[in-house]
Amino acid sequence: MDIPQHIPPEIVSAQDYEALGLKRLPADLAAWLAGGSAEEWTLRRNREAFGEVGLRNSICRVPSGVDTRLPLLGQTLPHPLLLAPVANHGLVHPEGEIATAQGAEAVLAALVLSSQANTPLEQVAGHVSRRWMQLYWQQTPERTLRLIRRAEDAGYSALVLTLDAPVQALSRGAQRQGFALPAHLGHPNLEPAVRREAASGQSPIDVLLQEAATLESLDFILGNTSLPVLVKGVMESDDAVELLGHGVHGLIVSNHGGRALDGVSASLEALPRIRQAVGDGATLLFDGGIRSGHDVFKALALGADAVLIGRLQLYALAVAGPLGVAHMLKILHEELQLCMALTGCATVEEIGPHTLRLDRA
Repeated sequence: MDIPQHIPPEIVSAQDYEALGLKRLPADLAAWLAGGSAEEWTLRRNREAFGEVGLRNSICRVPSGVDTRLPLLGQTLPHPLLLAPVANHGLVHPEGEIATAQGAEAVLAALVLSSQANTPLEQVAGHVSRRWMQLYWQQTPERTLRLIRRAEDAGYSALVLTLDAPVQALSRGAQRQGFALPAHLGHPNLEPAVRREAASGQSPIDVLLQEAATLESLDFILGNTSLPVLVKGVMESDDAVELLGHGVHGLIVSNHGGRALDGVSASLEALPRIRQAVGDGATLLFDGGIRSGHDVFKALALGADAVLIGRLQLYALAVAGPLGVAHMLKILHEELQLCMALTGCATVEEIGPHTLRLDRA
């Protein structure tokens, strides 16, 4: 696919990248990228929930300026926008995750690299200064530890353990379109899976579930790295409290973009419940459905310290390469600044529930 080296003139919002990207991508790839699990109820709710939250305009307390800097895990970030771990960037750009990393670096955004990237993590590290590594449990402690050591040696500053999708299937749309990962795209950060035959009476899902991460797996990771460890996929308050009790350094409220268990609530609906349960001092990030700087503002107001941008990064990458990724993030940042100015928030710390109108009356 030919990637333009300029921003198409019809792109005036971050969501425009989604519309144009879906038009340009092959039908099977578009179905894979846009789809969710089962009936896609959760996928739709992730977007609908933002429309049910209004903002309060402040006409008498306009700040003289806005500052989006924030402290996060011992670092100061220039803004609360991170790129979420998304697999297989090589599907939409020939340079894969390197191109995404270049776009992130241009606007000083942190990149959370998927363990299912098509590019070795060491190569990506040379293109982005703020970098975290996402991982799944790799069948055994030894295999998992080898991946962690690679991330440590390459200068990744945090680990993100995804726990909400021990089993996962292609969306129905992707199945109908016959999507399959091209043979030339591999996952160089992962060791070849050890194929285990199902015992008598076992289903393939049974075999996969026996290799899924447990709290003991989490404890092993926490005990074998000095990097901060965050858990992604938290949607329930009791899980959040339990995970913090095990010593994790942060939580990411996420339903896997509606691609795991269909029927769970929107990430935005879960966010304030979890913030209330864990208190103000816990590091809490948000992932799920963001398409504008207004959405970013609403997530921060409902309790997130920062947000992760998922599908939008691949749409932008497909439309305009690294330049598109940087431009998409720039749009979100500028819209966030506009919301802050019009709601009377000079800093990110001032954004809170008082800036929202939840009843829409």
